[in-house]
Amino acid sequence: MSQGSEWMAPTRLLIGGRWVDAQEGERLAVEDPSRQEEIARVADGTPGDARAALEAAAQAFETWRLSGAYERSRLLRRWYELVERDRKNLALLMTVENGKPLAEADAEVTYAASFIEWFAEEAKRAYGRTIAATRPEKRIVVLRQPVGVVAAITPWNFPAAMITRKVAPAIAAGCSVVLKPASQTPLTALRLGELLQEAGAPDGLLNIVTSSHARAVADVWLDDARVRKITFTGSTGVGKHLMQRAAGNMQRLSLELGGQAPFLVFADADLEVALDALMVAKFRNGGQSCIAANRVLVEESIVDEFLALASERVAGLRVGQGLDPGVAVGPMIDAAGREKVLEHIEDALAHGARLRAGGHALGGAGYFVEPTLLAGVGLDMKIMHEETFGPVIAVSSFRTEKEAVETANATEFGLAAYLFTRDGARAWRVAEALEYGVIGLNDGLPSTSQAPFGGFKESGLGREGAQEGLDGFLETKYVSWGAVGVGLQG
Repeated sequence: MSQGSEWMAPTRLLIGGRWVDAQEGERLAVEDPSRQEEIARVADGTPGDARAALEAAAQAFETWRLSGAYERSRLLRRWYELVERDRKNLALLMTVENGKPLAEADAEVTYAASFIEWFAEEAKRAYGRTIAATRPEKRIVVLRQPVGVVAAITPWNFPAAMITRKVAPAIAAGCSVVLKPASQTPLTALRLGELLQEAGAPDGLLNIVTSSHARAVADVWLDDARVRKITFTGSTGVGKHLMQRAAGNMQRLSLELGGQAPFLVFADADLEVALDALMVAKFRNGGQSCIAANRVLVEESIVDEFLALASERVAGLRVGQGLDPGVAVGPMIDAAGREKVLEHIEDALAHGARLRAGGHALGGAGYFVEPTLLAGVGLDMKIMHEETFGPVIAVSSFRTEKEAVETANATEFGLAAYLFTRDGARAWRVAEALEYGVIGLNDGLPSTSQAPFGGFKESGLGREGAQEGLDGFLETKYVSWGAVGVGLQG
């Protein structure tokens, strides 16, 4: 770490309210991707630890499911306040283990905390209802009850927000949780768990198993019928595997999977607004986001002007270590991430794309790739079909609205899409025609805790955030109560 910065986080597993070493004594190295240096070693959990975490969560559920809505709300509110208090430390943790610029990490703390705050409030709104019965002596009452123990598996790209987006609604609903965070970014998860303990969480309500043995840990939870829900953010391939495995115990699933977000710019768009949005939608977290703009589709009549303006913007982005002032783009998470980005650039150039800015890895330590702008991108290039997960803008043109929509929808993914126009009628037509769960209409940053986030097609199942985010952790039961009677007794 630079500038003599310090961070605080546990490095052991959280199981049953205690911080413990992994049963087999293994440790997992955590690397700063901007320096390729080890910054910590955390406990490397194995299946035995996963089983212990599940036992603790199952015990905690028996009590927590009986807790009142206001008790759950108060716990989450205290957690929210502690996360806000710990803002600087959490942001620093994310920067050193993920690489994202410190300002972005600070913004993620705000985003992560917003889910805790939202579900602290939604905990009090898990309403049941009464339904008119077909016979006068009956009453029908609908109850909402917690689904059970939840297994959460989270990614490295948003190491705080992806946890709170899952754990907060689970707790609000009355569930307990076993959590397996990404092995690249375990420190943020462990600190969030520590703050929840400080808030007064019952032992075993949240259990954290950091591990490099992702499949073995997940299999323990998939094989145990006490786990009633799996919630996962990550690749579509892993999501499909979890879906197949969860069928054995009919476990519920929430899956937020891969994306291939199109970014449509029509000739009547405000180009400055569109470019401001593109800089966020593409380069936030170095492009390592499931909703990052991956295919930029610009109307033919303005594509040259758009490229000229975009080239200037991209060339002005500063790349470097996230703790350094003025840095806009940090490193890729690891060597494999960097190689995939370079492979997509090379493939596009080999098939006729034109390089307008960037295009190379940076020398020295760190997994850095220059912010890159490619023009003349065609459908025969990998970047038009695969998720790049890096700082590359790939621009192609279209002639008609119909062509733009058809190109945007020509993918198995359907997570997020962006649309820029000043024509109100077109805005509604295109927004409704795009086969995506999230639409940024003249907006490059559509994600928010009060809206239901999730995708169509192979981008996942279920929604996170909003009222729907709580629904995913609740079972619906109705009681048909007979022989209530019609008249008054007396």
